[in-house]
Amino acid sequence: QVHLVESGGGLVQAGGSLRLSCTASGSTFNMAWFRQGPGNERDLVARSTWTGSNIMYGDSVKGRFTISRDKAERTMYLQMNSLKPEDTAIYFCAAGARHIIYSRRHLASAYDYWGQGTQVTVSS
Repeated sequence: QVHLVESGGGLVQAGGSLRLSCTASGSTFNMAWFRQGPGNERDLVARSTWTGSNIMYGDSVKGRFTISRDKAERTMYLQMNSLKPEDTAIYFCAAGARHIIYSRRHLASAYDYWGQGTQVTVSS
């Protein structure tokens, strides 16, 4: 069992920036960020392997968000710039223990471990 702990959420004005962090208690193959707004499904924000390959972003965040990692610290980051009110959601860190085929990398069901979530609120 791998435990994931997120931090870095909060309240920010539109156009501002936040950086989320997620630290894993053990080894995993993939890490990802998902988000879930009220009444919505859990959608992929960004994902990567620990080697920095197979990076994928959700369409709505491309060019604004960047996923990065510190492998030695088992910590993955999500730098969020040019935030918009529609980015408001609970952001979840997820990890997969094995390789995930391309067609499933955007699916929440493809990941094995989940953090508790951190709230991001963007005011207009």
